[in-house]
Amino acid sequence: MPRWVRQAILLWWGIGVGLFLALSAVRQLRGLLLQIMLALFFSFAMETAVDKLGRRGVKRGAATGLTMLAVLVFFAGFLTAMGSLLANQIRVLADNLPNYATAANVWLDERFNINVETSDVLNQLPRASSYLDTLANNLLGVGSSVLNVLFQLLTISLFAYYFTADGPRLRNAICSVLPPARQHEVLRVWELAINKTGAFIASRVILAIISAVFHSVLFAALNLPSAIALGLWVGLVSQFIPVIGTYIAGVVPALIAVGVDPRKALFVVIAVLIYQQIENYVLQPRVTAQTLDMHPAVAFAAVLAGTATFGVTGALLALPFLATVQSFISAYVARHTVVDSYLLSTEIPHVVRSRHHNDEQDHDEAGRLERQTEDLSQGDG
Repeated sequence: MPRWVRQAILLWWGIGVGLFLALSAVRQLRGLLLQIMLALFFSFAMETAVDKLGRRGVKRGAATGLTMLAVLVFFAGFLTAMGSLLANQIRVLADNLPNYATAANVWLDERFNINVETSDVLNQLPRASSYLDTLANNLLGVGSSVLNVLFQLLTISLFAYYFTADGPRLRNAICSVLPPARQHEVLRVWELAINKTGAFIASRVILAIISAVFHSVLFAALNLPSAIALGLWVGLVSQFIPVIGTYIAGVVPALIAVGVDPRKALFVVIAVLIYQQIENYVLQPRVTAQTLDMHPAVAFAAVLAGTATFGVTGALLALPFLATVQSFISAYVARHTVVDSYLLSTEIPHVVRSRHHNDEQDHDEAGRLERQTEDLSQGDG
């Protein structure tokens, strides 16, 4: 057997085994890799604020800590205020349950001639409390899930802190093993990722403001308590928790509306769902196209692909990742002058065709006159 055959066989099996081990490692470490990706995303998002504090004389580690602390204090205060509001409304709802049962019985009797004994419904309320006791006994599993989520958030925060505070040192370590040409490319990609992540955060903030204003006006029109706080809740949660954020955000105002009037709760749910569809298909693509310089259809497809691949994490990272890749590729793709064709025009097709046809006729006529001139000159010669 020739020596190269033996080498080819060993190389083939070596590549196969290496790929198998790499895929197995990625599968086993998928959770950790997603956490590192999220940490990089948050690091890119904080980079601008940390640089501004650094230019004012604050050390990079302290600037990173101050930025993370400011974000933590804001969200902790906001969630505490919303939790207090929700607890008060649930207490009001529990106190008014007998009145709601009586009103529902009257409404059913007037509209559909259905009579439900209110006393039977009220007698079932103690049984409902026993179901709540059973649920309370199962809160241990819920508590462990919450602790798991908190541990993951702590891990992501720790990685994000080190990626930001030691950003220059990390970039130096990466560039030190690369030739100068590759170093410029790595730093260019890093800068694009920071800029596009900032643009993504800006688009989320714009959409959150629009959503908060709309829902605040809606809740004020329905006479819900703390309409502005509820509007801010829906705006922030729906934008910064991908995919399921809208449904989480809609639960709180719906529960509070039940405490005021159950019919208003139904109206709140319908309005939130309708606004979400308008945002998904009208507002978000247009805002994304302006901030990330990305076509609306491409942005929508990127979110769907990211959700299908990595779930909530993919939905959050899809747009800044694709915008970075798109900007990097566009820097190395040569652009050429586009030929004239009605297929490339945004005007009315038949008008463009007519103009194109007239231009061709003028071109043919000019060519014919030129040939006649050449023939006459040759004849004279």
